[in-house]
Amino acid sequence: MADYYLKALESERRSLWAACRLKGLAQGTPERIRIVEIDALLRAHKAKKAG
Repeated sequence: MADYYLKALESERRSLWAACRLKGLAQGTPERIRIVEIDALLRAHKAKKAG
């Protein structure tokens, strides 16, 4: 079964990361903060699935 929540988070992270690289955004910008939040959500989701 496809995990659409995981795919959506990964897609959003890739999109934000590409935008940050393109624009040269520094840490502390809303986009970079959201990437950190997504990383935490991904870790929590994968841990919940594994456990």
